[in-house]
Amino acid sequence: MKTLYIECNMGAAGDMLLSALLELHPAPDEFIKRLNGLGIPGVQVEKKTAVRCGITGTHVKVTVNGQQEDEHMHDHHHAHGHEHHHGHHHTGMHEIEHIIGHFALPEPVRSDILAVYHLIAEAESHAHGREIDQIHFHEVGTMDAVADITGVCMLVHELAPEQIVASPVHVGCGQVRCAHGILPVPAPATAYLLKDIPIYGGAVQGELCTPTGAALLKHFVHTFGNMPMMKVNKIGYGMGTKEFETANCLRVMLGETEDTPDQVLELCCNIDDMTAEEIGFATGQILEAGALEVFTTPAGMKKNRPGVLLSCMCRPEEKEAVLAAVFRYTSTIGIREHRCVRHVLSRTEETAETPYGPVRIKRSAGYGVERIKTEYDDVARIAAEQNVSICEIRSRLDKELT
Repeated sequence: MKTLYIECNMGAAGDMLLSALLELHPAPDEFIKRLNGLGIPGVQVEKKTAVRCGITGTHVKVTVNGQQEDEHMHDHHHAHGHEHHHGHHHTGMHEIEHIIGHFALPEPVRSDILAVYHLIAEAESHAHGREIDQIHFHEVGTMDAVADITGVCMLVHELAPEQIVASPVHVGCGQVRCAHGILPVPAPATAYLLKDIPIYGGAVQGELCTPTGAALLKHFVHTFGNMPMMKVNKIGYGMGTKEFETANCLRVMLGETEDTPDQVLELCCNIDDMTAEEIGFATGQILEAGALEVFTTPAGMKKNRPGVLLSCMCRPEEKEAVLAAVFRYTSTIGIREHRCVRHVLSRTEETAETPYGPVRIKRSAGYGVERIKTEYDDVARIAAEQNVSICEIRSRLDKELT
């Protein structure tokens, strides 16, 4: 599976993500020309080589009306300071939509840009206690941020990874000066955006993750955690502007991960005080709750009681619903959980027209095996109509279908 891994050991900002992903692109100079050709008002983008702690990477320099935005900023971690300085004009969601609307971009890229801006607007709205339509991007709405966000969305679309994984995000510590005064790190909007994402502070004083960086990660990253086992084909380094003892860079890697095997959970409990009817009902309800399979095995229990071992197979994301159903519909007070790897044949289903009417057919393939099986419910219906055995109908259908 084509995988993009983003290493956020020194946080993330829009310009650093843009710079790093640009190093993965097969034609970076041509890409910069296209980004400049979009016509972002007053914006000129240049690709520069930058060195941090002896590592060579890329820094994308954005100038707006001939001036670099970071000339106006306070002592900040990343280029442009577009996260926290006073913009020259206030821009709301409506203006952003209007600007983006004029770009010649594929529709998925346009919707990604607007989704990222909506995340930022939502975070700013929550941090400042205002409605979204009252939010003006004086902190992130300047044109250099439009260039960063648009560039990142275009690059992700063109690199086309099947999954994006990122490390936990280093947010820095201390305080940061912004348009509203001095705020704690991470700034409130950034902290809001990073909810449900693993983050950590540390010895580095300053703002390592900006709202733009946080919004881009939140929108694009599927999972946060350790780097998966992958064969890396290409590595990119995006450099921040400020020097630290640690290399101020964001690293990205593009490569192939093996498809992870299908993981299932087996949830088991022993029961010795339910009737057969109650167990039958519980089995149906647990399947309704999302279990892949529910079965019982006779078990000899304590005090010489005959009982059953109830086993449920489910996907990890259905676990809570299935656990709740087992506790609700059985008398058990404890459930054991085992994690299993499931090897499955790929399956497809189709409907075939036969002299007996439509019949659903299940096809399974893989591991050098191919199987075809007619759907039991359809076969049973036909067997009842024809007044013959299921075996006889299956045999007739097999002749029809081969």
